[in-house]
Amino acid sequence: MPPLEQLEQRIAYAFRDSTLLDRAITHPSYLQDHPEATESNQRLEFLGDAVLHLILTETLFGLFPADREGSLSKRRSALSKGPYLSKLAREIGLDACLKLGPSEEISGGRERPSVLEDAFEALIGAIYLDSDLSHTRKVVLALYGDLPAHLNEMQPAENPKGQLQELVQPTHGNHAIRYLVTHVSGQDHAREYQAEVFLLDDSLGIGRGPSKKTAEEAAARVALEMVKKESGK
Repeated sequence: MPPLEQLEQRIAYAFRDSTLLDRAITHPSYLQDHPEATESNQRLEFLGDAVLHLILTETLFGLFPADREGSLSKRRSALSKGPYLSKLAREIGLDACLKLGPSEEISGGRERPSVLEDAFEALIGAIYLDSDLSHTRKVVLALYGDLPAHLNEMQPAENPKGQLQELVQPTHGNHAIRYLVTHVSGQDHAREYQAEVFLLDDSLGIGRGPSKKTAEEAAARVALEMVKKESGK
């Protein structure tokens, strides 16, 4: 099966206007040696970037009703930044379909994250022009899969409080977690704090550390293990 047909199968979308798909995979370097190809994917990339941001913004707005603008922006950025888009591009085999000029091919352009990111956005733009926002949204969200799960995986390992918040928020809301310093001991230069984390009125874990922050993080790690074990994650 030709690569472009395989690509259409992977994204579960068949183009009515195949020239749009062809344009989406055409890197600017390809035009130098192929004058018959009159346009690269740059304009489609511009359009696709805007469409992708709208779809992600709309979806995240609905998924996280308690989040403020800053938190929603961070989530959207994590899902729309270059490395993540290039990862999605590889998963659907977009790298194998790219039309590149000889110099770009030799220099590894087919694997370059910026090239893959641009092509992925161009593909979204092409789908939008070939159909409408509703169909494009369906394709995009199918490619992304479980957004809350992916966002949870992208949480930094050094942010256990953030990970705990992500796990409990869908069920209990944005303000169900609270921390309480229950004990402080030691001299001024060697304090030890004990913190306890609660989900509503239930204690999830106790942690200790040389500062309030580290004690709360230690408590969050204990709570994370408990919540994950209970949920089977």
